[in-house]
Amino acid sequence: MAQFDVYENQEPESKESIPFLLDVQHELHRNLSTRTVVPLVSISSSNEAIDKLCPRFKISGKDVLMSTPEIAGYPAQELCKKVTSLESHRSEIFNAIDFLLNGF
Repeated sequence: MAQFDVYENQEPESKESIPFLLDVQHELHRNLSTRTVVPLVSISSSNEAIDKLCPRFKISGKDVLMSTPEIAGYPAQELCKKVTSLESHRSEIFNAIDFLLNGF
């Protein structure tokens, strides 16, 4: 597991609306039983997100947005199928988290 890895959501009840989970936890904390993740939610016409707070990405052909306000701890053993990495979007991801926590 690495920071910025994207995993397929394995939970049947939420998989359609939240197809992926983005791991934002630093490897320094790899021995914890949980990882800090942000849901990557399917974009629908009803989504009205602040771009700085909820950046958009294309993962496996799906348009998703980072639902930063829903950042949460998630059991590490349940993050099974890695899909890709968003390492190249590091600045956007950290800017969104900073905006959530610090307001700028």
